[in-house]
Amino acid sequence: MTSSPLSSHPDRPANAGHSAPPADAGHQARTADGGHATPPAAASRPARLVHTAADLRDLPRSTGVRAVVMTMGALHEGHATLVRAARLRVGPEGQVVVTVFVNPLQFGAGEDLDRYPRTLDADIELAAAAGADVVFAPAVDEVYPGGEPQIRIAAGPMGTLLEGASRPGHFDGVLTVVAKLLHLTAPDLAFYGQKDAQQLAVITRMAADLNFPVEIIGVPTVREEDGLALSSRNRYLSGPERCTALALSAALFAARDRLAAEEALRARAASVGHHPAPDRAAALAALGEDRAAADAHAVAYAAAGALHGPAVARAAARAVLDDAARLDPPLTLDYLALVDPSDFTEVPDAYEGEAILAVAAKVGSTRLIDNIRLVFGAGRPEATAAHQGGTTTDAADTADTATSAAAAPSPSAPSVTSTPPATPPTTPQGPLGATR
Repeated sequence: MTSSPLSSHPDRPANAGHSAPPADAGHQARTADGGHATPPAAASRPARLVHTAADLRDLPRSTGVRAVVMTMGALHEGHATLVRAARLRVGPEGQVVVTVFVNPLQFGAGEDLDRYPRTLDADIELAAAAGADVVFAPAVDEVYPGGEPQIRIAAGPMGTLLEGASRPGHFDGVLTVVAKLLHLTAPDLAFYGQKDAQQLAVITRMAADLNFPVEIIGVPTVREEDGLALSSRNRYLSGPERCTALALSAALFAARDRLAAEEALRARAASVGHHPAPDRAAALAALGEDRAAADAHAVAYAAAGALHGPAVARAAARAVLDDAARLDPPLTLDYLALVDPSDFTEVPDAYEGEAILAVAAKVGSTRLIDNIRLVFGAGRPEATAAHQGGTTTDAADTADTATSAAAAPSPSAPSVTSTPPATPPTTPQGPLGATR
């Protein structure tokens, strides 16, 4: 189980600061701000290191709430964002516990358990600087006394899709260790990164379905200046591999930008109205359009309702990934999927509401994942809610997300060809399904 954040703010670089909205109680995952504001408690104080559950229980429990940030170590700025979000939420009277545990149950055969980086001293220093009070770094036999557990938590149907299909049993291992660490740390709040969107969704569902007395809070992804989502695995990338890896975020941004262009075109169509074909150019010319005749065709296309947001978003992302597959070194796509956040099933072309565009790929021997949240039918009265359960966002954060997605520029992606500015095709585009 990793905890690098995922983002409803896809363009937020690692050094972008912002303030945190409050998160309300309940089992649904709430978004917490990942800003770099100074925590209310002194960030320079050392964090207490404990290795056993008994030592953790013996620590004085403050009168405030306890928050936990679960990690597998090799901490980076993304993890620090989680700790800061926890510190800001619990305040000076609360307690922030960071767990550092490389969970063997979630690594499949041939995966990188043995070479997963272990940097405990540096992890303690980073956690303390971000505002952690305690670092809980148990040994394997502390978490799994007597060996691997005979009884585990099953992730259910959601755990068999996407990451679960590529890594069978992965989410069963994630949920088993999360459940154990929630029992061992006994927190009121638990913070997880939205970068691992499916992980956040299954943890949220487990907490709700099994009545864990904890609030699950999602924290937006932290990205580097070039757009690459922060990950402990980024250190494995060579220079050329990193350039290729930028295609993951570039594909997501291309889909977001294409969707924004389609929505803008639909809005223009609504403002022009349903004029007879000969009058459309004149109507657009009256609006001050320089290319009235060409735009008349585009607006007519939009007015006819021929736009398919999910299809064009998939196509825009796929175009970038197809280009990256021809680079040296190439990107090898595992999956590209546009899914309902409540159950991670693929959404249809007529879908309206919130969705997650998720991608996983290998560059060299390094497997990376990324995703972005998109809203289809934004601003239209007929738009429907994406889901009734699962991950949600606070109203203020949703508004900020929509603004960012429509207006913020995408980081550049060297060596990756992006899609051209959106121009509707002469015939509607068909669906482009996910590859697994």
